[in-house]
Amino acid sequence: MAQHERPDHGLGRPAASRVYDFSLGGKDNYSKDRDVAIQAFERLDAARLLPRENRKFMRRAVRYLLDAGVRQFLDIGCGLPGRGNVHEVVHGVDPEATVVYVDHDPVAVVHYRALLHSVPTAAVVHADARDPASVLGDPQVTRLIDFDRPVGVLMIAMLDLIPDRDDPRAVVRAFRDRMAPGSHLVVCDFLDENLTDEERAIADDLVRRNGIVVTLRPRAFIADYFDGLQLVEPGLVYAPDWRPDRPYDPPTGWLLAGVGVKP
Repeated sequence: MAQHERPDHGLGRPAASRVYDFSLGGKDNYSKDRDVAIQAFERLDAARLLPRENRKFMRRAVRYLLDAGVRQFLDIGCGLPGRGNVHEVVHGVDPEATVVYVDHDPVAVVHYRALLHSVPTAAVVHADARDPASVLGDPQVTRLIDFDRPVGVLMIAMLDLIPDRDDPRAVVRAFRDRMAPGSHLVVCDFLDENLTDEERAIADDLVRRNGIVVTLRPRAFIADYFDGLQLVEPGLVYAPDWRPDRPYDPPTGWLLAGVGVKP
């Protein structure tokens, strides 16, 4: 695992995965995590909507990959389990399909281990995405994922947690290069183009006060994650606009999402 500037996931500090869990109504969080979420709810109108936009996109994307014949899934930066986890969506279609979760938050890993103890076709790995070799070479990954066959690599609201100095495009490229033809990359990431000056100042203040990394990036930067892949229609769009399956509220404009397939 990457050791440089690694976050402290002690219970005295907030963690992004636990803030997200609280925002979705989960119980696997602590007072510091709840404090951050409540601050965001009170100061940013979009804060309550973003976790749901993200989660609903994930489920639609996984169902799309299943329809496309993908039966292996690698969920990088999975966060804490909630309702409708990847393996539950996947195994509802094919119980023999394989799923590996990856996260660097030990609390998230412990919860997934408890959830998956009797699920032989799913596992969780404690690793840092900034060190792709540690993920790709992990015994659980090599046991359940055959990179010579199509795989779905999910990076859902996690690349914003990797600062520019750690080169998130290189992280994505390392996984993309291992993907066989017919594999899919799924990305949902924070976009910087629609925030007002006031919203940007509030977001920066929340990050500074609480020590959680959230990096909003330009559309062109996010589009680079799909270099060499063919974007699935409708392309790179706001998360709720990606193949909606029911009526939905207007997008916040904070989350950009897309799915690319390797030719």
